[in-house]
Order: sequence, then C-alpha cells, then structure tokens
Amino acid sequence: MQKFEIGSLLELIQRHRVSVAAVVPPLVLALAKNPLVDNFDLSSIRMVLSGAAPLGKELEAALLSRVPQAVFGQGYGMTEAGPVLSMSPAFAKQPLPTKSGSCGNVVRNAELKVVDPETGCSLPRNHPGEICIRGPQIMKGYLNDAEATARTIDVDGWLHTGDIGYVDDDDDVFIVDRVKELIKFKGFQVPPAELEALLISHPNIADAAVVPQKDEAAGEVPVAFVVRSNGFELTEEAVKEFISKQVVFYKRLHKVYFVHAIPNPQLVKF
Repeated sequence: MQKFEIGSLLELIQRHRVSVAAVVPPLVLALAKNPLVDNFDLSSIRMVLSGAAPLGKELEAALLSRVPQAVFGQGYGMTEAGPVLSMSPAFAKQPLPTKSGSCGNVVRNAELKVVDPETGCSLPRNHPGEICIRGPQIMKGYLNDAEATARTIDVDGWLHTGDIGYVDDDDDVFIVDRVKELIKFKGFQVPPAELEALLISHPNIADAAVVPQKDEAAGEVPVAFVVRSNGFELTEEAVKEFISKQVVFYKRLHKVYFVHAIPNPQLVKF
C-alpha cells in the first residue's frame, strides 16, 4: 500500500488471507470501530500483535469482538534497548494466559525497574513511573553525541526509556504513557493515553485525543477533542460525566471540543 486506507487494507487481508497482523493503536481503533469491517472476511487472522503506543483494555476487547478467533497480545521495546523488552506470552510456542493491557514479562538477560521521574527513586510494584532497563542488549550510546548518551544511560548503566509504566505482582509489564506527554495538574500527573482509552470505549465516540491546556490555577488541565460516531448526538456534559465516573478528581476533563477528525501524527515507538 502506497498510502494507508482502511478499505484497501481490509480488501488485502481478505484477498491474501493474512494470518498475522502487526498493528498500532490507531489501526486497532479503525478495525474495532469502522463499519467497513463488517463488509470483509477477516477469519484468516489468527494472531494480532500491537505495539508502538499504549493500548487500552476497552479497545483491545472491541478489536477481539471483530476477530474473536485471533490471539491478541502486546509487545514493548525501543531501538536503543534491544529492541524488544517484553512480549506477550500468548505468542509463545506453548502459549500462556495473558492479562488484558499487559505487554508480558521482561525478556531474559535484562533488568527492569520503575523510578519516580522527578526524584529518580525506585518505586514498588503497581506504582506507575519511568521504566528503566539494564542489560547487555542495550546500546553503547548515540554516535558522536556524548551529551544525549549521558541523558539516556545513567552512571549505573540504566537506560531511561522516557516511558511511563508499572510492573504488577505477577511481573507483567504495563505501559501507561510517555513522560513528556504527562499533563501536570496541581502537581498530579495525568496520562492522556488513559483518558483517550476511556473515551474511545464510549459507543458514541469514534475517536478522541486528550491534550494539556494552560491554566493559571492548576498549571495544566486535561481537555479532549472528540469525534462523534456517525448519526449520534453527544454533549460536552455527557462526555465529562462519562469520564468523571471512572477517574479520580484530578483526571477529570475540563473541556471537550467536538471535531470531524483526529490527525494521526507519526507515532513514537515504545
């Protein structure tokens, strides 16, 4: 495909009986919510791997409702670190159960820790922070750029990924967002990807993006750009209430803007 177009993609999957699909969240959204999907036979797909950005549990479930025969899993990695850092056990030769939203366990011969992005102190399990990786597989550094290398790899050999995530009690890795994307509301950190995943789970929302808006009192507040599903009426208050019921006070939306489309910029690979 010279240019991505959902109809062309679906036609190619049907014609060539594609069995393995490597996808990114915007494509998962299209496969989960675009009505064109109902016009094509996707029964050949037996495996779906998502990466490059966080994927919410709700969107994962919506995709699997379209391709229920497929095994789904997420992976996590970055070029500087290997590149694969964790992978869903659903893809193993002897598949193991996987948790929704999880990227699996960290790969062998690698160490992973989660630190407070402000203090650098290690955090316990189930507490989101910056993911750091150490092991023989990480890069030696950026070519001819000692300053960038020093910012990325600390004196103890830990590579700071710039990704926010956590490890649960079963050693499963979950990715939340990018450090640079976090919205700072009165000292609290709000991950836009978390709110976007909740918004997209609404049956009358086709797409959504959450960004920071400057605020004198709070520093930044989360606001949403929302694309309504065709033919559905949806008010700003209804969207705010939908989110407020599911999040703590500092993650509530302060403004909702309705738009016709959400631009999809180049994804930063995780």
